[in-house]
Amino acid sequence: QVQLVESGGGLVQAGGSLRLSCAASGRTFSSYSMGWFRQAPGKEREFVAAISWSGSSAMYADSVKERFTISRDNARNTVYLQMNSLKPEDTAVYYCAFDTFRSVWPPGSYGYWGQGTQVTVSS
Repeated sequence: QVQLVESGGGLVQAGGSLRLSCAASGRTFSSYSMGWFRQAPGKEREFVAAISWSGSSAMYADSVKERFTISRDNARNTVYLQMNSLKPEDTAVYYCAFDTFRSVWPPGSYGYWGQGTQVTVSS
């Protein structure tokens, strides 16, 4: 059974930082690209960042470039999202997801999702 469990969310002031983690199980973690998405109240879910299965490639939404960094530790089956210079508009539930297919870059679809972790940035 594939499981993704996010953690690390919380309340932070604008300009602050948070580091999200996503622990994965049930798949050969090192064979799949991973992604982070977010959904703000009343808005559709949007792409934030993705990382290739080896960690050698990454991509970001324009809104988070230069502020967020995605990384992974294949030995720990965990993907991270370091978020710096946070803004109130970053407030959302953040989700991690597995690419549907093995060893694909960039990911074309995401087949498994976590339950999400809330990030709230106060002004």
